[in-house]
Amino acid sequence: MEVTIAVSKVNKYATSESGDTLEVVERPGGGISIVLADGQRSGKSAKRISNLVVRKVISLLAEGVRDGAAARAASDALYHEKGGVVQASLNILSVDLSTHTLVITRNNPAPVYFINGEGLGVIDEETKPVGLYKNTRPSIKELHLELGMAVLAFTDGLVHAGDRQSRRMDIPGLFARYNSLPEASADRIADALLDDALALDENRPIDDISLVVLRVAEGTEDSARRLHMRLPLK
Repeated sequence: MEVTIAVSKVNKYATSESGDTLEVVERPGGGISIVLADGQRSGKSAKRISNLVVRKVISLLAEGVRDGAAARAASDALYHEKGGVVQASLNILSVDLSTHTLVITRNNPAPVYFINGEGLGVIDEETKPVGLYKNTRPSIKELHLELGMAVLAFTDGLVHAGDRQSRRMDIPGLFARYNSLPEASADRIADALLDDALALDENRPIDDISLVVLRVAEGTEDSARRLHMRLPLK
């Protein structure tokens, strides 16, 4: 088996910088972690907030700190830095090769959707964003890696796509539909969901949108690791 990951993100309309930050870090015990944070508001101020949170998390994960402890430390760091008046949502998706599991850590009101042998599932336990309170705890869910698994995590820009026209995306339905297509891949699913969100917002997104799709597919004899990235320059 092999894990494929795709990220699609876009700025809020007429905003030069996204308030969402995403980073990938290798885990000391094997595997990788994807860290996604959405800072309060948008633009440069939100970017500083999400950067602070993500930098704290990835530095701790790289040292071998557990995901939940890293999330709590990032929350405490933002709380002490901003006095509890600024918040950020946080998601961590960790492929842990030592346990052969996917660890999903949330401090985000938005749910995480997954598809495995039992069908479509949702992780939506109530959880608080980081930075508002001391000792904020994340929601943590651990899933066994299995062939055909797919996971979707996102910032609230995806949830609010279409609000201007009082329309909403059927995020879980579209995710399941795109994942069932014969040509399904992580990047195609991510791009299709982003395209749907942009269509609802008439290509003027009302908020920063970031989404991560992770899939477990058949492996090949190629053991090289690759990271592909596209960054439009304006």
